[in-house]
Amino acid sequence: MKFQWIDYRKKAVARDVSAGFLDFRSLYFRLWMTFLAFAIILMSFLWLLQITMMDPFYQMSKTKQIHKVGRSIIAAYSQPEELDTEQLMQTMSSLSYDNDMYFYMCTLDNTMVIAPSPTRRFSDSMADSFELIRYQVTQSPSGTISFTIDSPNGQQDTMVYGALVESSYRPTAILCIFAPLSPVDANMDIIERQLMLVTVVSLLLALILSILMAKRISQPLISLKNKASQLARGNYGIEFDSDSYTEIDNLAHTLTYTSKELAKSENLQRDLIANVSHDLRTPLTMVKSYAEMIRDLSGNNAEKRNAHLQVIIDEADRLNRLVSDMLILSKMQSGVLTMKKEPFDLVRALRGLVQTYSLYQEQQGCPVTFESDMEQAFVLGDETPLIQVAANLINNAIRYAADGSSIEVFLQKNATPADCSSGASMSAGTASFAPADTVTLSVQDHGSGIPAEQLSHIWDRYYKYSRTGTRSPSGSSGLGLSIVKQILLLHQAQFGVNSTVGSGSCFWFTLPLTDAPANACIRLSGESER
Repeated sequence: MKFQWIDYRKKAVARDVSAGFLDFRSLYFRLWMTFLAFAIILMSFLWLLQITMMDPFYQMSKTKQIHKVGRSIIAAYSQPEELDTEQLMQTMSSLSYDNDMYFYMCTLDNTMVIAPSPTRRFSDSMADSFELIRYQVTQSPSGTISFTIDSPNGQQDTMVYGALVESSYRPTAILCIFAPLSPVDANMDIIERQLMLVTVVSLLLALILSILMAKRISQPLISLKNKASQLARGNYGIEFDSDSYTEIDNLAHTLTYTSKELAKSENLQRDLIANVSHDLRTPLTMVKSYAEMIRDLSGNNAEKRNAHLQVIIDEADRLNRLVSDMLILSKMQSGVLTMKKEPFDLVRALRGLVQTYSLYQEQQGCPVTFESDMEQAFVLGDETPLIQVAANLINNAIRYAADGSSIEVFLQKNATPADCSSGASMSAGTASFAPADTVTLSVQDHGSGIPAEQLSHIWDRYYKYSRTGTRSPSGSSGLGLSIVKQILLLHQAQFGVNSTVGSGSCFWFTLPLTDAPANACIRLSGESER
């Protein structure tokens, strides 16, 4: 059995090209028509130039030629101190032969006549017209004249040029040039046949080149369109290859990038559905199970009923946190939630935040301490989201801290990420301010740490790194660090994490310092009153 390989992609492109040829709005058809129309316009202009403007153009060209030759003879007569008559005669004979012109030069006093032998053909014409030329030249303000003598038999006219030749070394002379004009009409048949041949060949070449050029330009676009159709059908990650023009190559690269980003988005969407469904299923199952237990078992036992109800409340709170975090992250990523940046004292805000963890210290034995090398540290930002960032980092540290260990919050002026106590830094943001004007907040835990290969993923949505020997992360929505990242990016802050396995992790972010507002003292006194 003989197998035959069929390239369906090339057949599809060929079908699209043939369809584009019949589509009046297609790029292929319009390119083809543009090239063909250009060739037709060019040939029409050539016909118009050669047929209707041939005679005026010939007359103008002949006049310029006569004037140019006349200037060279005048220079040869008037400029040298000693005139070589024989050399001048040879020059005039050469110009006469090369340009089909005949010369006659005579001084005003008729003492010297210079005329090459070819002028004998026009001896009668010169004898009849020289006195008239002499008179017109001497009367002309410019010292030159030109006119045409009609042929008696209508076959060949003669163009006449006369010029006054003055010299400091010899008598003034009159130069006459007689140039027979070839009849244009006699050559029109030859010109028309040549133009017809040139037109046919040019149009055929234009037709072939236009089809090839249109195909060359449109075929890569058709190929991109076919692949884009596959992309529209959900075939993400497809490569858009192009080896054509720069603009088409750029389009292919952009579509390839779009395809890869859509593939990433598709994977993220699947992960989102999987994670959200898992995170929703677990608390809902717990709520349902404990509600059934209350109904069937512990309804009359107050102690068990309250314990079961507390589980339901905790799981409902977990669901509420998950939905709230999803809503906040969605608003920030879509640009709906913006930051209202105002100067505020970060030291004051952090002291108030850390104070709220005193109850947790009493219950869980995990103290949260705060140290600052500044009494005040005013930064420009939205206070509520930035304090939420600090709270998320503290909660994350508590969640993964070893039992009985402390959580240390530091606020340092002009600190660097290396000032954190553990590991090498993994920066996830860029700063747009001078390091000398910054303040760095760092949150240090003493848990098991994060492996280096996991550091690039911890800012992703729904990513949870499971660390053995730590507190259970079941209460986490997996969105805390993603929210931290989005808030810090909106503040153009530099941020990252240092971590060493077995020693713990230090999350940090850096903000620019700003001047204290005019009401800073009032705000501080108001804080003490509260």
